Amino acid sequence: MKDPRIEVLAKNLIQYSVQLQPGEKILIENFGLQQELVTALVKEAYAAGGHPFVSLKDHTVDRSLLMGANEEQYEMMAHFEANVMSQMDAYIGLRSGENISEQSDVPDEKMKIHGNTIGKKVHREIRVPKTKWVVLRYPNASMAQLAKMSTEAFEDFYFNVCNLDYAKMDDAMDALVNLMNKTDKVRLTGEGTDLTFSIKDIPAVKCAGRLNIPDGEVYSAPVKDSVNGTISYNTPSPYHGFTFENVKLTFKDGKIVEATANDTDRINKIFDTDEGARFVGEFAIGVNPYIQHPMQDILFDEKIDGSFHFTPGECYEDAYNGNHSNIHWDMVMIQRSEYGSGEIYFDDVLIRKDGKFVLSDLEGLNPENLK
Repeated sequence: MKDPRIEVLAKNLIQYSVQLQPGEKILIENFGLQQELVTALVKEAYAAGGHPFVSLKDHTVDRSLLMGANEEQYEMMAHFEANVMSQMDAYIGLRSGENISEQSDVPDEKMKIHGNTIGKKVHREIRVPKTKWVVLRYPNASMAQLAKMSTEAFEDFYFNVCNLDYAKMDDAMDALVNLMNKTDKVRLTGEGTDLTFSIKDIPAVKCAGRLNIPDGEVYSAPVKDSVNGTISYNTPSPYHGFTFENVKLTFKDGKIVEATANDTDRINKIFDTDEGARFVGEFAIGVNPYIQHPMQDILFDEKIDGSFHFTPGECYEDAYNGNHSNIHWDMVMIQRSEYGSGEIYFDDVLIRKDGKFVLSDLEGLNPENLK
């Protein structure tokens, strides 16, 4: 029997997230072959008067391609996919898989080939700036295991998170956007963390269900050379199939000058990808009331209630700080009391303590007001 929540999710994605209009073309790209949601999305796209196109992919097959990848081959693949993407008005990326470590043994130089071709020429240069897009995961037993939940309980959690009232969240975010747009100096504190930087004149952007599902963050970016201090991330952070833990970064004038983790050599190789990899492209505050704990899936973890993420690598065009890189690595710190507490200050004024907003204008973003 079909889960009716799938149809609700498909309707929300087509009508709210990408706001598909009659005559518009939409690419539905699915890693993991989740036919039920793909089929529901196709039906909703037709119902909206749109023209759906579907691309079905598989992580295991993708790994086999990457293991023998060469630049000429991937340039041709990027040219093909860019031609398709350039004709689309909207994009829904559905990601699922049984093994988050499927690409853990792909050599770094092969991953760089993918990043420099398909990652850059299809997604960063076309999909992100030129289409209405949303990316999401789909629940399975592997995700439930990472979340330390039963499959049924995780599915209930997933649909609560993905089908919440994002329009209400969107309205509540306006006060935080306005405050960030007036802010110069930011200070982040917590266990092993004391970091300062400026966000002056860099726009704040709210994310309430139109780019990611689940959603729930407001992002900006630090002035590129303004970051100083140390941050100790307290959530596991998967990257290219390897899960990093106990990541600690020290910054001087914007640049990561020291990085340690459970595999210090490996993390420094990532930060040596290119010049921009040691600078930060995003600072974002997470507010999703249903996401309380990390589950090694960044689309969920970066939205954790009472968290922020501080992202080495590429910046976004709509929160531009001039940093460019082939990486964009969202790493998360939770500041709620059970994770060691922490504070956020804007221009020396405390705005959030231990994961709860303390200014009256921002209280609408506390979890009891968003559920």
